Amino acid sequence: MVFERFPRRETTIALGIALAYLLWATFVVGIRSDHFIFAGLCLGLFFANGTSRKVILALVFFVLYWVIYDSMRIYPNYEFNPVHVAEPYEIEKSWFGFEYNGKVLTPNEFFETNTHPVLDVMSGLFYLCWVPVPLMFALWLFFKDKRMLLDFSLAFLLVNIFGFMLYYAYPAAAPWYVELHGFEENFSIPGNEAGLANFDRILGVKLFNGMYAKNANVFAAIPSLHAAYPLVTLYFGIKKRLTLASWVFFVILVGIWFSAVYSRHHYILDVLLGALCAVATILVYEKVVLKTKVNTLLDQYAEVIR
Repeated sequence: MVFERFPRRETTIALGIALAYLLWATFVVGIRSDHFIFAGLCLGLFFANGTSRKVILALVFFVLYWVIYDSMRIYPNYEFNPVHVAEPYEIEKSWFGFEYNGKVLTPNEFFETNTHPVLDVMSGLFYLCWVPVPLMFALWLFFKDKRMLLDFSLAFLLVNIFGFMLYYAYPAAAPWYVELHGFEENFSIPGNEAGLANFDRILGVKLFNGMYAKNANVFAAIPSLHAAYPLVTLYFGIKKRLTLASWVFFVILVGIWFSAVYSRHHYILDVLLGALCAVATILVYEKVVLKTKVNTLLDQYAEVIR
């Protein structure tokens, strides 16, 4: 990869932003190795060549998403509002519970003792699609429709912001928490891979174990943003009139929604609220955001990254 020279002003700004990010991570969030990897990747794309520079500029809303998500470690939602442990469980059992072997179980409790290796692997593969698929779609849009890329990525950022707000308004424990700790509050625990541990065991890896050990939001089951992302992606796939891709997005959506419940990471309630969050985001974006000056600014930014 041949690195190109850029004007001193742009170079100074890029390096300044990277330095500010690393200082923020060091003194506020808590520095980790992935902070250096992330900063290095962004700088590498910015300075490599003209095309890669436009790619990282085009993905600015994804970059902002990561920074905001990671920064939520500063003030955990369980310190902002009481964590709801029993209430989501009781609602789930009331709405979706069913009798099995003489007991009324939630779907998560059923899947705790009724798993299959094929479903374990498939659920893990689907669950891995929650960010890579939207990101790959964004990269495809970079080469095909930069303006829609900005619409899609900004909507992706907004659905996260709405979801994060709900995380703090209503901290909620996941089904695996009730499985392991009952209804008692225990805020000192790390994230847990729950049913996805079967995927790691079958394939002999520690993929989900390492991923959830670094989870910044242990008590953020409501809404399920895993359910929201594929719905936003599907919407823009349909809007772009990509018939085959939209069917693929739909299959991934169904797979992720099933996997969220099968792996005991979310109740059906969480998934439905995640879908509702995505629908609300799309409506707000289309009916409100695009009616403001933001629409013109996005047009202008699309010209910058062409």
